[in-house]
Amino acid sequence: MAEQPQKMIYLLPNLMTAGNLFCGFMAVLQIFEGTVMRRSDVDGWMHHYQMSLYFIIGAFIFDLLDGRVARLGGTESPFGREFDSLADMVSFGVAPALLLFKIVLYDLPDRVGWLIAFFYLACGTLRLARFNTLAADPHTKSIRDFTGVPIPVAAGLIASITLMLLHIYEDDRTIGNWKYGLAGLMVFLSFMMFSKIKYPSFKAVGWRTTLSVPTLLAMMATIGVVIFTYQYSLAICFTAYVIYGFIRPYLSKRWRPKIDEDDADEAAA
Repeated sequence: MAEQPQKMIYLLPNLMTAGNLFCGFMAVLQIFEGTVMRRSDVDGWMHHYQMSLYFIIGAFIFDLLDGRVARLGGTESPFGREFDSLADMVSFGVAPALLLFKIVLYDLPDRVGWLIAFFYLACGTLRLARFNTLAADPHTKSIRDFTGVPIPVAAGLIASITLMLLHIYEDDRTIGNWKYGLAGLMVFLSFMMFSKIKYPSFKAVGWRTTLSVPTLLAMMATIGVVIFTYQYSLAICFTAYVIYGFIRPYLSKRWRPKIDEDDADEAAA
């Protein structure tokens, strides 16, 4: 009986996924550190919660990179897909649910906060399972659009808005009645992850993607503004992406971003 060749895993994409997982793990550790200090009435506990938010956003960046690296190198694999989903579950499922529970949901009456956090976690897990099932089905066409809000975007929106509120109310160390808005946002995003609204995945973006010089300069300027005003601009970017799914079907092709347009062209090919 011939020995089957050993399946290999690709280094760079899985290193990016490992970075995603590391950030998710560190986010959870920071949450526990902040909780211990908060219960002990030690100053500085809010800093750990803020660091947790930074790690969640860092995980989003690694998640954005791993798929791009895999596609650019032609190294997508079933192992990478499963590894990515497991890392996403920690970074964008467990960490945001635990963080928001510790910051705001814990104060809600009758353990409503427990239910909201678990509902978000369950919806995120089921979404990842559905995505992997579709991606592994040989009869399913290549996924060029996301159906429903992707879980990294949901986590990014929750983290960025929480970070913005903590920055605004830094002196008070509390966000007051905004906790009800964050609770509602988490429930809304839980449903949105299973909605039928289409969102661009931008998977067609690659080495061959062409842009005019003014467009390239505008993108570079936008990235610079986001980096220097991240306390507010990240929340705006994630919110804009979620809203874009609602208005996208009503936009003519001429008004869509070029990379979104290329995505649609490749999906139709």
